[in-house]
Amino acid sequence: MDFTTAVATCFRKYADFKGRASQAEFWWWALFNLIASVCLGIIDDRLSLAFTVGTLLPCAAVATRRLHDTNRGGWLQLVGLVPLIGWVLIIVWLTQAPREPNRFNA
Repeated sequence: MDFTTAVATCFRKYADFKGRASQAEFWWWALFNLIASVCLGIIDDRLSLAFTVGTLLPCAAVATRRLHDTNRGGWLQLVGLVPLIGWVLIIVWLTQAPREPNRFNA
C-alpha cells in the first residue's frame, strides 16, 4: 500500500473500527497526520488544532484496526494513557507483524 492509497483508505473508513489495517496503512496515515499538522501549525496553530480534532476519530479507528491485525483488541489503545510504559507498549504493538490465526478476520 502506498501513501495516497493509505490516506484515502483511512478517510474512506473514517469511523470503521472493524477489520484489520496493515502496517503500511497505519504508518502512512501517521506520517500524513504528522506532516499535515506541522505544516498547518506553521501557518496557524488553530488550523493545526482543527485538523487534529478532525482526524481524531480516523486515527483511533486505524489504530484499532492495526491492533486487530496483531490479534489484540482496540481498547488496548487506552494503555497509551500511561506515560512512558504505555507509550512504549503501544509503539511495540503497532509495529508488530500480523498474527495468524486471527480472531478479527474481515
